[in-house]
Amino acid sequence: MLPEQTGPEAEPTDPPVTDPPATEPPVTDSPATGYRVLLPDQWAQIPLRQGTEEAVRRILDDAFARIPADAPQDRIGPYKRELERRFRSSVADAQKSKALDLYLPVKPMGGVSVGASILVSESVVPRRPGEPRTESEPTEVAVQLLSRDGVENADLSSGEIDDALAVRREHVVEAAPAKGAELASRRVEYILSVPGDPDRWFVAAFSTVGGGDPRDELAEALVEWFDAVMANFRWTRG
Repeated sequence: MLPEQTGPEAEPTDPPVTDPPATEPPVTDSPATGYRVLLPDQWAQIPLRQGTEEAVRRILDDAFARIPADAPQDRIGPYKRELERRFRSSVADAQKSKALDLYLPVKPMGGVSVGASILVSESVVPRRPGEPRTESEPTEVAVQLLSRDGVENADLSSGEIDDALAVRREHVVEAAPAKGAELASRRVEYILSVPGDPDRWFVAAFSTVGGGDPRDELAEALVEWFDAVMANFRWTRG
């Protein structure tokens, strides 16, 4: 606060006549139409609803181009076929969940091959036609949506990301060889309320096997990295 100034008393004068201030229209938040995440070059995006095959082909071609020229020719063919089979299987599994985008590390990070993924999807609050919205707190709705899969003993926290409510869940999924999951995995999910549409929720689900143990140092470092990615998440509008 500035100190109060004193001086000679001035003669009173009439206040100057001024035009009334212009009234500005109220500022309203436009609804979100998309999202933006910042990922390193080692990660690639595979859209799951349109342009999937083009993205898959581009990523595979890039991977095949990095095969050393002096690699044994009798091994290159089987290696390519197995790489393509596994990659396409991961994409097909993601599509079954009706997700929006899949992000995968297609090059080593810091010289380390990373077993991880980010699956982006949306969740909608189930509601019958004409049914009014409930008065539930948004955080309660987010937790209910996350609880659909029956996961127990998960670590839950909440906050805000780009002015939207965000609920974070972290847990470990044990290995299930019968379902194709040979290793246990660490899961971190963020569910964000979509601005301008209270019934829609954005979900970003991160999964990693770490270095073979979902609780090892590599898994811890990757979880911290994903948290940093989500801290810089932004909506796109209009």
